[in-house]
Amino acid sequence: MNEPIICFGQQPCGFFPKRFLAAKVKTARKLQSEIGGKIVFFYHDSDADYRETITIMRDKRTGAETRLNFLQENKIQKKFSPLYAKKIPVGWKEEILKQLPRFVEQPFIEMFQNVQEKNTADFCLEMYRKMALVGGMEIARSGDKKFREQATELEGGYFIDTQYQGETVRAKWDGSKLTLHEGGGKYIELPALGAVEKWQKNPARDQRFRWMQSVIGCTHYIYGEGEKGYLTPADFPEVTFVDRENIDQPEYAFV
Repeated sequence: MNEPIICFGQQPCGFFPKRFLAAKVKTARKLQSEIGGKIVFFYHDSDADYRETITIMRDKRTGAETRLNFLQENKIQKKFSPLYAKKIPVGWKEEILKQLPRFVEQPFIEMFQNVQEKNTADFCLEMYRKMALVGGMEIARSGDKKFREQATELEGGYFIDTQYQGETVRAKWDGSKLTLHEGGGKYIELPALGAVEKWQKNPARDQRFRWMQSVIGCTHYIYGEGEKGYLTPADFPEVTFVDRENIDQPEYAFV
């Protein structure tokens, strides 16, 4: 028999990860201790929503909630670039370092200070490594060109990484037009592209698991509360779906 492949997926979810990611990690490691095999972290860094990386913490003295997040170099990156292409501007890290003593102890501050990555997705992943969350796991990234080349072909509607005003953006292809969603009912329609390479394509939410599975071939998948709203386990009889462990204050930073 082939060894078990235990997988969980998550977008970059804060420079200190949200507690629900820590719960997925804990669930995966516990399952691995029971059945063996390897763990694969499907890191969905081609998502473009900057709100995914909001980091929620409480002031150690007052208990007040504070929301911190990355800044981007310009509005195009903020609204439309995938997380792997949202570049961190000069000065952002220094401003966050001034605030961190209100929320965390010195070891976490030192970890943050020692991260040198220049975009949102890489910065988050390096923090998770320094916090010993993802050690010993295989990391599969949705923004990785090699991963996309190996994945099943996407049909119908999907997203395409392309160029707009000098930036890499994640544009939606609905089969007839290519658009960027500005919010509400407003869209920017981009010129039609010529040939689109497979490495430019990435899936919409409802296609994501099948696309991911075509490369990873997991036997067990730990899914979160949000995924239960659109994933149908019966569509993937080869996979055992496992609930992540409960954790209090799941949206807060794991510190």
